Amino acid sequence: MSQQASPRGTFLKVADAVKARIEAEPAMTELPSAADLMRDYKISRGVALRAFGALQKDGVAEPVPGGRWRVVRGGERTDRRPLEERIADIVTDEGLEVGAAFPSASVLAERFGVSRPTVTKALDKLETAGVLASGGQGKVRTVRAVPNREERS
Repeated sequence: MSQQASPRGTFLKVADAVKARIEAEPAMTELPSAADLMRDYKISRGVALRAFGALQKDGVAEPVPGGRWRVVRGGERTDRRPLEERIADIVTDEGLEVGAAFPSASVLAERFGVSRPTVTKALDKLETAGVLASGGQGKVRTVRAVPNREERS
């Protein structure tokens, strides 16, 4: 009887190898793609996805929109609230008054690490909610009302 590799537990071995790589590379912020794992470990897509699931269960990784996975380091806190809530916090955190100029979409995109169209959608939601007033294309948005933190929770 020939010895063959057991498929059971393969995803755990891959997850352990990825964990070791994360520990060895402190600057690592993004996990390899499923295609990279499939190529490097000669596994199926299903096994790669199960390995990602094991990493998530262990609190080492989390999915990112777009199909990628990000490394979660101990003690790291990620704000998972909707972008419009995080942007609305700027008004209270920076003490902006009604009528004050609000940062541009480009500035906010860089600050939050998202695309400008994504910020624009969040700003549109804040305008609809009455928090911001739009000055029109090319004009500065202003604060229309200071949001209460209790209202948004």
